[in-house]
Amino acid sequence: MSLTDATIAELHELAGRYPQSRSALLPMLHLVQSAEGNVTNEGIEICADILGISAAEVSGVSTFYTMYKRRPMGEHHVGVCTNTLCAVMGGDVIFERLKEHLEVGNDETTEDGKVTLEHIECNAACDFAPVMTVNWEFFDNQTPASAIDLVDKLRAGETVQATRGATITSWREAERVLAGFEDGRADEGPAAAGPSLVGLEIAAERGWRAPTAGDTKKASTSSKVEADSKVEAVEKADTSRAETETKIEESPADTAKEGDDD
Repeated sequence: MSLTDATIAELHELAGRYPQSRSALLPMLHLVQSAEGNVTNEGIEICADILGISAAEVSGVSTFYTMYKRRPMGEHHVGVCTNTLCAVMGGDVIFERLKEHLEVGNDETTEDGKVTLEHIECNAACDFAPVMTVNWEFFDNQTPASAIDLVDKLRAGETVQATRGATITSWREAERVLAGFEDGRADEGPAAAGPSLVGLEIAAERGWRAPTAGDTKKASTSSKVEADSKVEAVEKADTSRAETETKIEESPADTAKEGDDD
């Protein structure tokens, strides 16, 4: 599959959004994936040409970040967090059950092309462990049974709603959003819920608030005054010590003792 003229025009559009065009490389690679299903050699060459950098530089970026795929992806990307907390809460078991159920290994795609399964690192959602993602949307507090039910619905083409996010479309459509082209689904589902809001609720109950710019300035001034006072105290102590040592050196008793020795 070759990139269409429309997609190439959008790649140029992305490059034009940044003061330094090469800053657009990450969203451009997401756009390539949305069009071709993975980062292709053609996509790398075109990105390099648009940005005026080498293909090797583009390739280096595409192989460094795990969200960029060099092999064709399934219709849906299912990620299972197997980092520490999710793992001990059941993530490892979920991942093993899904591998058995889908008959695939890590980073492999089912025969029907519907699901690519991958174990992924921390999603910064530890308060909802164990966590899965579908096309980068969250599915919280999973179990082996709920995970299997989820992938079965995806393969059957049923409508699936993320726990905290949008209705699931496809991996390619999600990649287009990551590239910077909105799909109108940003307000679907809660962005935060449950455990994530506990700290905010406690702060409201106790009247706590974040410091303002004025508070920060006062704290800075106070800290400076305190630091200056400490420096002054140290300087006084050093002066007092020096005076004491001078008096000791000039002690009459020591002078008389030296005269007796002579």
